[in-house]
Amino acid sequence: MLVEDNAELVDDVTAFFREEGYVMETAFTLQEAREKVGVYSYDLVILDLGLPDGDGLELLEDMQRDQPQVAVLILTARDALDVKVQGLEQGADDYITKPFHKAELNARVHSILRRKVAGGRQKLTFNEIALDLNEKKVTVYDQELSLTRKEYDLLLFLIYNKDRLLTKESIAEHLWGDHIDQADNFDFIYNHIKNLRRKIGQAGGHNYIRSMYGMGYKFVTE
Repeated sequence: MLVEDNAELVDDVTAFFREEGYVMETAFTLQEAREKVGVYSYDLVILDLGLPDGDGLELLEDMQRDQPQVAVLILTARDALDVKVQGLEQGADDYITKPFHKAELNARVHSILRRKVAGGRQKLTFNEIALDLNEKKVTVYDQELSLTRKEYDLLLFLIYNKDRLLTKESIAEHLWGDHIDQADNFDFIYNHIKNLRRKIGQAGGHNYIRSMYGMGYKFVTE
């Protein structure tokens, strides 16, 4: 999620990251950001500190208390050294100064996610299944699978949450963000799960994805 009150910058950055394949949400005020963080789960928040209704550091403090697993990249003015230091001391993972190049922002976001979400690893392996986090490729017994981006994101989400029940709502929110409110039902999740099972099975892999009737799905390790 990008928390920023400059509408032109929001449109530019959001379009860029969506083209890169990210599910991207926005908030223009501190209050809106607080509401979204309270409802949705984000991997990373890009946080402008100068918001019209408050200091972005207040949101950082809230997240460090309630959702410390969420990575935070703060946006600062070029001469605000003390603010940069304060943000890092309060738990931000990195900062970037305005104005910035989108390529640098993308590199910092990718680095934070790899370091914090993936534990710094370039590859994630579970038994016969291997994911290349840089190339976004999946192999089963060294045979590359032809996955859609949503199937890849879904498999990664399931493996990161091994042995945890994931509701259909949480899966939908992770893959589609706020846009999930426009869906009539969650049948499309079943279709993605079915395709993922089929493709893994065709490569000789085991079915680790269990349906929990009436609740959701679980990626089991036994």
